[in-house]
Amino acid sequence: MSATSEPGPLPTPRVVVGVCGSLGSLTALARAADEARGREAELWPVLAWEPPGGELTSRRSPGSSVLTEEWERIAGERLLKALDDVLGPRGPEVRVRALVARGLPGPTLVGIACGEDDVLVVGTGRRGLLHRTLWPSTSRYCLARATCPVLAVPPSPLQAELEAAHRRNFWRLRLDAGRLEPHS
Repeated sequence: MSATSEPGPLPTPRVVVGVCGSLGSLTALARAADEARGREAELWPVLAWEPPGGELTSRRSPGSSVLTEEWERIAGERLLKALDDVLGPRGPEVRVRALVARGLPGPTLVGIACGEDDVLVVGTGRRGLLHRTLWPSTSRYCLARATCPVLAVPPSPLQAELEAAHRRNFWRLRLDAGRLEPHS
């Protein structure tokens, strides 16, 4: 006797994107929304977070459960603000499932974007040697370990301008007025 079963519904393709609120992640979110529309896929913005000081420090803290709820609430607010900033009140015109996940960003994103039809979108940033040494790159982790295609989105040109302005302000350098263009 053989049993046959009806095939279940095909899983919906997903575009998973890491969001942290940085300018690079906002650029990646905008690109992910475009990808989701083009692929007729669900958009899964994910904000991965860890307690300040890491998991071990939070377990040792006497009031960690109360603080954990607050940190998770703050992470959720940051994700909603990023979605509103990028997608606006109309939304991306695709189905969205926003997630706040506790864990390191790289492993969390790779774990969520595990379907064969998934696409993982991550922002890349201009980072110096010291920064790369102290803080590992989420985009490099995802590119090396994801089982689905990964789209690495370069930073917005505006980010370089903002970083240059920050450096000028930090070192108290004068603004180069020759580079300013008049607005008409």
